[in-house]
Amino acid sequence: MVRKKKIIEPVLKNQLTQEISYSISPLGDSALIIDFGNVIDEQINKLVHSVFFQLQNEPIPGMIEAIPAYSSLTIFYDVFVARNNMTDKVEPVFDLISDRLKKYIATENLETGDPELLIDIPVCYDKEYGIDLGFISSQNNISVEEIIHLHSSVTYRVYMLGFLPGFAYMGLVDEKISSPRKQQPAAVEPGSVGIAGRQTGVYPFKSPGGWQIIGRTPLKLFDKEKVNPVLFKPGDNVKFHSITKDEFEDTKSRNA
Repeated sequence: MVRKKKIIEPVLKNQLTQEISYSISPLGDSALIIDFGNVIDEQINKLVHSVFFQLQNEPIPGMIEAIPAYSSLTIFYDVFVARNNMTDKVEPVFDLISDRLKKYIATENLETGDPELLIDIPVCYDKEYGIDLGFISSQNNISVEEIIHLHSSVTYRVYMLGFLPGFAYMGLVDEKISSPRKQQPAAVEPGSVGIAGRQTGVYPFKSPGGWQIIGRTPLKLFDKEKVNPVLFKPGDNVKFHSITKDEFEDTKSRNA
C-alpha cells in the first residue's frame, strides 16, 4: 500500500546564508521526493546538487537513482534491498530512506563535485532565426535591440537538464524580456535559443517546442561521438554573445 505520509522539516540553516525549509514525501511505493519549494533560486539549486553529489559518492542502501531538478530531488530505491540493510525490519522503508537522507541535507560543507564552468555560446539574433523577437518586442513594449542586449548581458545558471537530451533550463532572464510559452507548440530547429517565463534554453534537436525563439547558435549541443555527449551540466554558468549571419554560417560549417 502506498503511504501518504509527508515529513515536514523545520527551517534549515546552512552555509548558503538563507533559511531553507523542505518536505519529504513518498512517490509511489519505491521512490520519494525531497522538495525545497516550487521556486527558481540559485542557492536552493546548489543545495539540491550538493545532496545529489553526496548520494552519488555515498548512496543510501537500496538506492537505484537520484534525479535533481530546480528545487527538488527524486530518489528511486529497491524496497527489498533497502529492507535487507535495515536493523529494524518493522520500520517502513520510506522512514529509513528519509532518515538517511537528512544527514546529507544538514551538512555544513556543501559540495557539488565537478567545477562550475563558464560556457560561452555564440547566438545569431537575426530575425530569420529569432522568429519570435517581434512578439516579445510588441508584448513587452521593448525594442528588439534591447531584447538582444538584455539576453546577452547576463550570466545564466544551468539549473537542470530535461525535456530533450542536453536541453538545459537556465535562468534568470531580465523581467523586461520575460515571455509566456506559446499556446500551441511549433517546430523548432536545432540550436534555437528560447525564452519561457524567466527561463532561457537552447534546443539541441529539431523538436516541437513552446518557447519564444529569439535566435540560434551554430554549436552542436549533443554529440553522441563524444565521451561526454552533452555540452551542459547542471551548475554550469552560460553566457550568450551576439554574432552575425556570416559568423553563424562559418561556425556551423566548421562544427558540422
